[in-house]
Amino acid sequence: MKIRELHGRGWPVFSFEFFPPKTDEGAKQLMATVADLQEVWKPDFVSVTYGAGGSTRERTIDIVARLQRDLRINTMAHLTCVGTSRDELAQVVDRLMEAGVQNILALRGDPPKEADGSVAAAFQPRADGFAHATDLIAYLSQRAHLSVGGASYPEGHVESTDHEDDLRWTIQKVQNGAQFLVTQLFFDVEVYFAHVARLRAAGVKVPIIPGIMPITNVAQVQRFTQLCGASIPPDLAARMERVKDDPGLVMATGIEHAIRQCRKLLEGGAPGLHFYTLNKSYATRAILAAVRRD
Repeated sequence: MKIRELHGRGWPVFSFEFFPPKTDEGAKQLMATVADLQEVWKPDFVSVTYGAGGSTRERTIDIVARLQRDLRINTMAHLTCVGTSRDELAQVVDRLMEAGVQNILALRGDPPKEADGSVAAAFQPRADGFAHATDLIAYLSQRAHLSVGGASYPEGHVESTDHEDDLRWTIQKVQNGAQFLVTQLFFDVEVYFAHVARLRAAGVKVPIIPGIMPITNVAQVQRFTQLCGASIPPDLAARMERVKDDPGLVMATGIEHAIRQCRKLLEGGAPGLHFYTLNKSYATRAILAAVRRD
């Protein structure tokens, strides 16, 4: 089922995001995790990420196809244009569609890393490829059988000069055919609502799905937020600092914050919740148990 058809039915859309494992054993474990989540929580769709520079392309295609075919779960594949030609992208899209996948989240992707492991200073597109997610969205939108989504950034993309610059790019994604948007992670619901208000004022009407990442590891979330430009509210940062040496308390504190966050988002009219699971189900389970019981 196309994600654009899931919205507007009168109830929130819940979804989970996973990344493709590096090993066959990891893939087997992921399939078991998703099957378990599917049995209990029945997500409206699940998504699978695409490694930097398409490094996990084959595993992404394989996992998405198996989820769609074997578990009969509605899936969304991530697709990036970094280091990929138009012909290569066309082949990937054809394979996904042959597997029954109807939904794609179109992303530019991160610049490739230098030899020393550092991130390249600037993204350099291939001459026979696409330079921006907006270009990829326009290309994919020509496929009538696909539902295409894009990313949005409540606190601005790290490469945007300001909120207005970021807003223009996001609007362009919708004008080029994005039928829904999934946000970058954030921890302050007011940041999300302000982001939605700016887009709505600019005429954007598509669903803007909040991306939720429960904090389960302090060092990990600090690394993620530094990379993507998201911020941790001072009060939450202080609480995490106090419990950072106790994994159990970190988990409990992160889940508690995410539950409050999710409740406020749904009460405020968010169209659903998209959980960045990091291939772990415990935190997501605990949050859903609280939110869906309300």
